[in-house]
Amino acid sequence: MVLSLDAENDRLRAVIDTFKDMVFGARSEKLAAVVADQLALDLADLATDVTLPAAANDDHVPSQPAGTIGKPRKKARRNIGALPKHLPRCEQIIEPETTACPCCQGRLHKIGQDVSEVLDVIPAILRVLRMIRPKYACRGCEGAVVQAKALPRLIENSMASTALVSHVVVSKFAWFSTLYRQVQILAGHGVHLDRSTLAGWVKRTAWWLKGLYELQLRTIHAAPLFFCDETRMPVLDPGRGRTKTCQFWAHAVDDRPWGGPSPPAVAYVFADGRGKGEIAAQLADYAGILQVDGYVAYKSLAKDVREAGTIRLAFCLLHARRKFVKVYKTTNLPFAQEVIERIAAIYAIEQRVRGTSAEIRLAARKNETGPLMAELKMRLTEVLKDISSKSPLAEAINYTLGHWDGLNMFLTDGRVEVDTNTVERSMRPIALGRKNSLFSGSEGGAESWAILASLLNTAKLNGLDPQTYLCDVLERIVSGRTKNHQLHELLAWNWKAAREAPNRAAA
Repeated sequence: MVLSLDAENDRLRAVIDTFKDMVFGARSEKLAAVVADQLALDLADLATDVTLPAAANDDHVPSQPAGTIGKPRKKARRNIGALPKHLPRCEQIIEPETTACPCCQGRLHKIGQDVSEVLDVIPAILRVLRMIRPKYACRGCEGAVVQAKALPRLIENSMASTALVSHVVVSKFAWFSTLYRQVQILAGHGVHLDRSTLAGWVKRTAWWLKGLYELQLRTIHAAPLFFCDETRMPVLDPGRGRTKTCQFWAHAVDDRPWGGPSPPAVAYVFADGRGKGEIAAQLADYAGILQVDGYVAYKSLAKDVREAGTIRLAFCLLHARRKFVKVYKTTNLPFAQEVIERIAAIYAIEQRVRGTSAEIRLAARKNETGPLMAELKMRLTEVLKDISSKSPLAEAINYTLGHWDGLNMFLTDGRVEVDTNTVERSMRPIALGRKNSLFSGSEGGAESWAILASLLNTAKLNGLDPQTYLCDVLERIVSGRTKNHQLHELLAWNWKAAREAPNRAAA
């Protein structure tokens, strides 16, 4: 009884310390010094690009001071002396006040020049685009009048051009500026609009892009492996005078870490809840590997007999690590530190083989990571026998062992990642937008949010300027230049490849 009460007290103290850390502690896991002699694991910020851009300058990074704990400081990202070559150059010649020699008053001759460059900006300029369609008639017969047809418009009878609507949409869903703030910005330019007007523009844009969004979601589901996660989305519930908690489910894919065929993409799906029914409806036609956290809805889905085929679950080692991080921060148990260090060794191997082929990754995992995971399981099983089942450490161990098969799937398939950071990174834009906007005004608004955020964040993942991409896509769809059966050309990665093809041919 005494041992049981001691374990219960330890668990309650850990809960209190966890809540205190949530309120007063560091929000970022990488800022917490978990283990003094362990390099900080920036697990959520691992680069997804296989090749890094060349340094913009040769600034020297000073060595880390002796005794400094943690990872060396990252080199500052500067572009001194290496401004992008694709930007237009506007020359400003600064002549001296006089070109007469100060000694003999003779004429001075140019012998050289010094050139320096600075990055400049032209603020947004609002203008009125007048569309004039001349009428032509024959003076001989006076029987016909010829006039060009009016161009199709994104929003019929609207005062806004496609570029302006695109700017509003991108500002909200790519850069998280609320419609209320955009109304204030436009008012500063002397254009006074109601927020509901901008909301109508957003809704109509999502209507035009729904087919492209659905194609992107189907493309993600066609991959043999993708990631899934969910986050809350408050939606205004006028009948009750408050918000109701709905969900955004993120479906993401990115084969760049192993050189696979699937480009980076994410699609958000709006749903009323986060139960098994919602995710089962979204994945009704999917069969393959789903990499997720330990949420019970995914596990129930994987147990079902489905017409489409079996879903196999790959779990996230980072979620298991977080359990032990919490235990260590609240109890300082040596075994929690040991587990964190063992997982750090696994991540060191992953970092080394990142960007290689699936075969190379699988070979390294079998030869190096496999024994480490086996030793970790043995240690977890040994320690679990000697501690109370109610202790926080036992909860962390039981979580890890309970998901062990899914945590080890990356040892048998080189395509599988060790964690779900791919989708967790894709959830950040939703969290930032939710923080600024607080809630969605309606379920229809949330669906528009999902459509537009999916396309714009995928464009960002592929290194595109969202404004340029969205404006061109809308122009093509609205004008009819791109038909429904050609929508695949407007997917961010295909659109990018078509733009880069002439440059590659010229090179």
